[in-house]
Amino acid sequence: MTSASSSGSSVVWPPLPYHDWQPTKETLHRYAQIVGKVRMSLVPFRNHWWHVTLYVSTRGVTTGPMPYGDLSVEIEFDFVDHRLRVLTSDGREAGFPLRDRTPCAQFYADLFRSLEEVGVHVTINPKPFDLPDSPPFPDDLQHDSYDAAAVARWWQILRVTDHTLALFASGFTGKQSPTHLFWHSFDLAHSRYSGRLAPPIEGADPVNAEAYSREVIAFGWWPGDDRTTSYPAYYSYTWPEPDGLTEQPLAPSDAAWQDMGRSSLAVLPYDVVREAADPASTLLGFYESAYEAGATAASWDLALLGG
Repeated sequence: MTSASSSGSSVVWPPLPYHDWQPTKETLHRYAQIVGKVRMSLVPFRNHWWHVTLYVSTRGVTTGPMPYGDLSVEIEFDFVDHRLRVLTSDGREAGFPLRDRTPCAQFYADLFRSLEEVGVHVTINPKPFDLPDSPPFPDDLQHDSYDAAAVARWWQILRVTDHTLALFASGFTGKQSPTHLFWHSFDLAHSRYSGRLAPPIEGADPVNAEAYSREVIAFGWWPGDDRTTSYPAYYSYTWPEPDGLTEQPLAPSDAAWQDMGRSSLAVLPYDVVREAADPASTLLGFYESAYEAGATAASWDLALLGG
């Protein structure tokens, strides 16, 4: 197992009950979709939609540098000062505060005004992705909550999880993804691949067809929602799901397999990790057990891939 000693057991893993910050989480999810769609518009395509994702940064969550002509442009959610910043490689900067936000529609307008201020002209599809209860972003007056303290706790969890996934990734020698925030489902995710093609998914949309075109074992964390778990949780799944997957053991004992219809999820409640004597080691143990379960059931070449 990968060592967690360098992550430090004294790091704070804060509480984040889903229903306590649900309005802010739903608002922030839509903010992230708007920024993520700008990245999708500017960055060249990468396999499995890796070009659209956001990344944990020193001060928040960022697009990273995006090409725009001869320039690079970056959009960052600064969760230290609670501002949205737009930066360019020629020194220009624009932005606006996030505290006490007005509705999502105003965030949309402020972001594109800020992009125009630094000379970046870009358009996106203004419809939320896979959020059928939501109006288009420019018309969304419903989502208007920003609890800065809750956002700071969410970001803290992203950071400690990102650190732990970096340790986890260090033991694998095959193809693997960055650790990144998917604004589609609002989860921090990391994936390992066997190197083999996966069978096509019948009736899949283009997003899922590309995302699951190769055999994959995915790992991540989400803050909870009304469709998966109503509490923050760590997860793993293997695609395509091999026979006997859910008969494989998981660690710690609080981890369990959940039937999600099309596939099974290994789920470990975040609070189990948070309350453990060594949260990072507990989380690493969960990810290692989920990987061993999927790789064993799917007959991956463990000697070649490591992990």
